[in-house]
Amino acid sequence: MNLAKTASLFTLSAMMAVAQVNVGEQKPEAGVPFTMTTVATFKLPWRVAFLPDGRMLVTEKVGPVWLVSQKGEKIQVGNTPAVYYQGQNGMHGVFLSPHYATDHNIYLTYAEPGEYGGGLALARTQLKVSGTTANFEKFEVLWRQMPKGKGGQEGAQIAFSPDGKYLFLAVGDRQRMTPAQDPDQPVGKILRLTLDGKPAPGNPFAGKTGAATIPLIDPPSDTEAAKNARVVSTYTFPGPNLTPAETWASGVRTPYGLAFSPNGELWEVEHGPRGGDELNLIEKGKNYGWPLVSFGENYNRVPIPKSDTHVQLTSPVLYWVPVIAPGNLMFYTGSKTFPQWNGNGFVSGMATKSLTRILFDGHGGAKTAERWDAGHRIRDVEEGPDGSLWMLEDADPGALIHVTPNK
Repeated sequence: MNLAKTASLFTLSAMMAVAQVNVGEQKPEAGVPFTMTTVATFKLPWRVAFLPDGRMLVTEKVGPVWLVSQKGEKIQVGNTPAVYYQGQNGMHGVFLSPHYATDHNIYLTYAEPGEYGGGLALARTQLKVSGTTANFEKFEVLWRQMPKGKGGQEGAQIAFSPDGKYLFLAVGDRQRMTPAQDPDQPVGKILRLTLDGKPAPGNPFAGKTGAATIPLIDPPSDTEAAKNARVVSTYTFPGPNLTPAETWASGVRTPYGLAFSPNGELWEVEHGPRGGDELNLIEKGKNYGWPLVSFGENYNRVPIPKSDTHVQLTSPVLYWVPVIAPGNLMFYTGSKTFPQWNGNGFVSGMATKSLTRILFDGHGGAKTAERWDAGHRIRDVEEGPDGSLWMLEDADPGALIHVTPNK
């Protein structure tokens, strides 16, 4: 596989036609159009998933999973896996199968312990509830990140394809940077798997081997001169490729949010380094540039080429400088509780303690609407069965917050 050949399919003029917009300077609204009520607290809560009966499964980064009523009554779920809890690693996501009504499957993502650090794991299980007890049964690990090791930024978010056949898994760069561009490593990638955790048919790199070469472009500063942009260096990884059959897209950093829009587009949000959080439209075979480019800069202040300066790398649709530290991305589909937001996206912000509403045009474009000051580091935001919103606070203790319209 030679990515230099792939790069030739993209034209500079096409890239220049798509404007990347910095929304990091957006100020919060003067007030909020909703009421926030704390229902329960947890130790570093991460994700919430609703069961058909209205109860929730809530994960804590330190390891436990809880069955929680909407009144805040909690039952700790038994038979959860051991987790590698350190820094940004631990128990992460919980997601119901798109066929939960018939298969009763629940998916977990977490950092699985190893001899040296840990690695992201994708597991499938079922929940058995009896009276005041709850346990996971038929637990099986479907996919493991290998090799394991140190480093945070697992990603660990899941999005199921609209047809319910496939599972997209976001895998962070583990703070190792360069493997995000290495096709041999499932790090810094968006994977497309079957519901059994196998490489899905039709993935762009299946069956391809050989060295991968990323051409680096030296673009002039203005559009007219950019027609003469030239390759000044290359970034090469040797083959053969070991895991590309799983890969859908590459070059992502900290993909904490991954969700399909109502019209079937796959969107992702991720943390930048010092600046440069991103909202990306994820498409088959595309390379999103990390760590080659970013709208942020390295923590040691060493500059990084901007994301719109390399024509073969896909730039974000929106970016944040300064950062919001996004916790999650979700699309609202309710028509009763907040009907004015039907079809809109929401991004939670930890650094800014905010909730941002995003408008999507259905053709790969997006723009921000309001940013509201939530007063909490929001790790997750999800829609409840009645259309109200539920948020998790990234803190210890961290609140489970019910969001309802102002009266």
